Amino acid sequence: MTYFSAPSRTRNAARPAKATAAFNALKRDIMLGVLPAGAALTELDLAAHFSCSQGTVREALLQLQEEGLVRRQGHRGTQVSECTEAEAVEMFRVRLHVECSGIVRTLQAPSRTLAADLQALLAKMLDAARAGDELELASFDRDFHRRIFQDARLPALDPILHRCLVHNHRFKISRSITPRDLVATAQRHGAIIEAIESGDVAKAGAALRHHIATIVDLGPDVFPDATQ
Repeated sequence: MTYFSAPSRTRNAARPAKATAAFNALKRDIMLGVLPAGAALTELDLAAHFSCSQGTVREALLQLQEEGLVRRQGHRGTQVSECTEAEAVEMFRVRLHVECSGIVRTLQAPSRTLAADLQALLAKMLDAARAGDELELASFDRDFHRRIFQDARLPALDPILHRCLVHNHRFKISRSITPRDLVATAQRHGAIIEAIESGDVAKAGAALRHHIATIVDLGPDVFPDATQ
């Protein structure tokens, strides 16, 4: 295939600049559905588009594979992964278990900067929402949830949570038929911060569970006991 999307700006300085640019641009187009499920991604075409080596493209594709956005299948090449409701349901369930178990551990010994860090991320979400940048909002949203989980001190589970968050956002965006109120989406996180600041474990767990269960319309079917 010939790839025409312009590279997006990078926020990850750890990866070489060209690999980061390729990763960010491809991820953005997969998340927005510009690159649909099943679309073939060839290293040669991508290398030409991004003016880089095939090794650099390969690095970007491997990172996308880690996030579950592409499938690399040997001689069959690389294709954009599916984004099905069945997988979304299971990932919401995994995410709920991981995050709600994690917040209990987090509140046992939260770091002194947790609330301030979350407030700063909420401010960034609101800025992205007001700018109409849904993907930037989603990125800060993931940072917000991973920041809470960071204090649970379960680092081996963080990649699992991150993959669930990425898939949840991709599924949510793909399901959006009409424009969503992005500011309201960002503001939903305020209740979680308030519950964490209260130090009440049950309240924080309930706020987080309600937040996850009401992300998409299928929530009541997946989590029927959650208050809508």
